[in-house]
Amino acid sequence: MRLRRIAVLIDGGFFLKRLSKLVESRFCSSPQQVADTARHLCKRHVQRLVGLDTDADSDGRWLDHVYRLFYYDATPFEGVAHHPLANQRIEFGKTGLALFRQQLFSELRRKRKFALRLGHVGKEGDWKIATRLTKQLLKTRRWMDRIEDVLLNGAAAAPLDAQETSDLRALLTAWRGLERDDVRLGLRQKGVDMRIGLDIASITLKQQAYTFILVTGDSDFVPAAKLARREGVEFLLDPLWQQVGDDLHEHVDGIVSVFPRPIDPSQAPSRDEH
Repeated sequence: MRLRRIAVLIDGGFFLKRLSKLVESRFCSSPQQVADTARHLCKRHVQRLVGLDTDADSDGRWLDHVYRLFYYDATPFEGVAHHPLANQRIEFGKTGLALFRQQLFSELRRKRKFALRLGHVGKEGDWKIATRLTKQLLKTRRWMDRIEDVLLNGAAAAPLDAQETSDLRALLTAWRGLERDDVRLGLRQKGVDMRIGLDIASITLKQQAYTFILVTGDSDFVPAAKLARREGVEFLLDPLWQQVGDDLHEHVDGIVSVFPRPIDPSQAPSRDEH
């Protein structure tokens, strides 16, 4: 059998966000399970491309067709900050999320042909309120004149009408419902996209692989995909069943997801159906 040189590139942040929607919790609850699932994803892609039997591959022959399996992510933020709502000091490097990522990286390093490419997470701005609440809480500004009227005129201030009363109650409910996780420090992942683009360009120009499988839903990699295809490299995209834009469809050689398609809740059978 002719060996193919295949490179699989996994956008780790995207992979982790989508994983719980695609596999059972027993495949993604621990760092070891996530690492095993990432390897299984790569294995399924390579087996599909080279025609290996998916049920009879205990010897890892699929890896003979692999140039490298890349996993891209960012090292967790390790700074310290004081949470304005919880009134608590947070050491980000010791949080459950940070420890999970670090252990996941250790697990991936132990797997054959896996290569980690790590950017970093940097602080960008101060604490921010969750997007889902921002619009509602900003409506506070509309009440500035009303508040000023009450402060200046007291009992003589104009009474609230029914609509104003309803709006104000909704606003108060939103503020009172603000929870710890609704306020987050402004952090941004840096250097990850650049590493993916550089690896695609370098591997292409050095002719180290002839097929790329990129696991992402991000269109930022279109220029790198175009370069690879101009050089005769096959470029496949796995968006893990996420919808992708027309620009990605246009500049890849195929879109394929090897995990089962997630069930659309609106199309799931009811309990009464048999």
